[in-house]
Amino acid sequence: MIEKNFEPQILAFCCKYCAYAAGDLAGSMRLDYPSNVKIIQVPCTGRVDMLHLLKAIEEGADGVYVAGCLEGECHFIEGNLKTKKKVAAVRKLLVEAGIAADRVRMFNLSSAMGPRFAEIATEMTAAVRRLGPNTIRKVDIAVKEKMLT
Repeated sequence: MIEKNFEPQILAFCCKYCAYAAGDLAGSMRLDYPSNVKIIQVPCTGRVDMLHLLKAIEEGADGVYVAGCLEGECHFIEGNLKTKKKVAAVRKLLVEAGIAADRVRMFNLSSAMGPRFAEIATEMTAAVRRLGPNTIRKVDIAVKEKMLT
């Protein structure tokens, strides 16, 4: 059941050279995108580890995405290709744990794709909103409440 007025909390790991720059461009163009997307700049998506993605979900993020350079155009040669495999592995782990794989995704864009950056943030927010709140967070909150009583 989707909660009324649910606003998903989404974490975005963005490559400094492409996705983060596209986000800057989106801001310069005054494009609207959801404010619930929190951006973490990384030197390369290749630096994002599976544990970062899983920990974000464990800590209560409703969705997480990695946004990097276009495939074949990574500033660090293969960083985004390696991370594509990591994201696929995390999605598989989530399914095995009974969590929707669409809570974690990967996107590729260039620094000139400000409008696409805004579209991705909007698309991810809509997708996660349809999934509803992160059930791990709900369980965690319930456990904490029980401990306090």
